[in-house]
Amino acid sequence: MTERPEYDRLYVKFIYYFNVDRDYFECHEVMEELWLEEGRAPLYQGLLQVAVGLYHHRNGNVSGAIKLFTAAMEKLVGRPAEVMGIDLALLIADSQRYLQQLQRMADEPFAFYDLNIRVIDLILVEAVEALIANPPLPGVDEDEHG
Repeated sequence: MTERPEYDRLYVKFIYYFNVDRDYFECHEVMEELWLEEGRAPLYQGLLQVAVGLYHHRNGNVSGAIKLFTAAMEKLVGRPAEVMGIDLALLIADSQRYLQQLQRMADEPFAFYDLNIRVIDLILVEAVEALIANPPLPGVDEDEHG
């Protein structure tokens, strides 16, 4: 019998805030906590930086978005295509395209749009769906409340 992977609650929240709620500030909050707990893993930092890049672009800070997407690509490119239940290769390709558009923003402006993290592990899909059914309160750790 194969063992089912278990995903950290903070990671599941990150995916929820990124794909469902589109709250990139909360993405940063939960992923930074996980990044610190897990010994500052570059993968987590890269995912966090994609979210913060989107946050900056949504708020009109193009140079900040370029800086964050560039840093994210430095940490994510070269990793396995599928990791931690997600299609990382697709996120990298989408992020690189986004970065290229940001770099041409002065000549070819484009409207903000969200990216998606394609979840490929059914267990992670189910965990995110559980949050959709019972959304977390930003800034509240449910483990402390029941």
